[in-house]
Amino acid sequence: MWQPVLTISGYILGILGLVMLVPVGFEVSIGGRLWSPFMTSALLSFFFGFSLFLSNYTKFERINLKQAYLITTVSWILVCAFSAVPFLLYGSAIHVADALFESMAGLTGTSATIMTDVEALPPAILLWRSLLNGIGGLGIVIFAVALLPFLGIGGMQIFQRENSDSSDKFMPKFSYIAKRIVAVYLFLISLCCVVYILCGMSVFDAVNQAMSVIGTGGFSTKNNSIAGFNSVWIELATMVFMICGALPMTFYVLLMRGGDADKNRQVRSFFKIILFVGLCLTFYVYATTDYTLLSSLRYCFFTAISLVTTTGLASCNFLQWGVWTTAMVLFLSLIGGCTGSTGGSIKILRWQVIYAFLRKYLLSAIEPHRVIPIKIGSLNVSEKVTMSVFVYLFSFLICLGFFSFVVSLCGVDFSTAFAAVMACITNVGLGAVDAIGPEGNFAFFSANLKMLFVFIMFLGRLEVITVLVLFSKSFWR
Repeated sequence: MWQPVLTISGYILGILGLVMLVPVGFEVSIGGRLWSPFMTSALLSFFFGFSLFLSNYTKFERINLKQAYLITTVSWILVCAFSAVPFLLYGSAIHVADALFESMAGLTGTSATIMTDVEALPPAILLWRSLLNGIGGLGIVIFAVALLPFLGIGGMQIFQRENSDSSDKFMPKFSYIAKRIVAVYLFLISLCCVVYILCGMSVFDAVNQAMSVIGTGGFSTKNNSIAGFNSVWIELATMVFMICGALPMTFYVLLMRGGDADKNRQVRSFFKIILFVGLCLTFYVYATTDYTLLSSLRYCFFTAISLVTTTGLASCNFLQWGVWTTAMVLFLSLIGGCTGSTGGSIKILRWQVIYAFLRKYLLSAIEPHRVIPIKIGSLNVSEKVTMSVFVYLFSFLICLGFFSFVVSLCGVDFSTAFAAVMACITNVGLGAVDAIGPEGNFAFFSANLKMLFVFIMFLGRLEVITVLVLFSKSFWR
């Protein structure tokens, strides 16, 4: 059972070693001296990766369910561990818990950080943080498109059906889909980078922010996030590309193939939610603060898009708008982007299934003898899929409550504990309290709590069930 798992995990580690050479080349090109930690990290990744690959290599045509679960969890854990090595080698002030936290936050697209002064970091470290956002975002898209429907987690089978061309089965081979997703992903990053440069960003900042935005990761080269650039055009560009990153990558592939992408109901629902929430926030902020109408539109839509897409970038400190913003942050964080995107949290598709089930239940209460199917647009949703969505949601909420209680037992007040766990498990990174809000960070937490948050980010990004199933006795029989 373990041979395919270790073979694929070793192969992924080897790819990570190649990515680590990017900061090496960057440091050499600018005449810097920080290439050594990355070269050492790359060699370690190469050595362990190819050792695992060569010692376990075997030909296999397919993997079973247990192997799929193991490949996902083992590869993410190994990549996180080796991605933390450059942070450890960079300086003695970085401890193991801090390095793992920053690494996991980058890979899972959680904008949470323990770095108190981002602008004081060397350019190579900033680049590495952004690269983690980039490769993590691409990894989660491949995971969502290729493995989640196979595992049957949280109704992801209907994502596969919703993204099917009526004239042909949608991308039946993994190699086919992977190549096109990578092409779309790199194109979006390149386009975002060019737009940022045209908006006045430096090339270095543009490259870093592009990977962060398309990967919906939220890391920035500025202490004040996007607000640090103080540019309306940069904020507008960021809003557009945050939305681009939160749309299914297969949606773009369908557009390129000339498929019927207009039938994708989760995309339409996603835009409706952003428009509705953005307008509601705008009217409230305009009526209760001294913001002008244009300023209200600017900051409210940016905040709504950032939270719904789980990017976690900030153009202002929205917690200063009033006490009600705490509820707003919690509500928007639970929505999430589209399935098959780089966004995190519960996701639009699952909320559509829950809404369809609620509608059926209410109609059945009025007309008990009427046969009412659960439908999303023209797609019929089976009871098995509906059940998997509710199991996922129940597991998600149970974990949210349980870990909030655990963190509060460690001496953290419950509101901060709940906000921190919510920020990590939804992969938003921004908390609903000042300590971990737009102007805060996770540096003040103890090493043990940081390690717990590492696990919570990992749990949320891998859709909860993927990790929890490994704790069942029957899995290891």
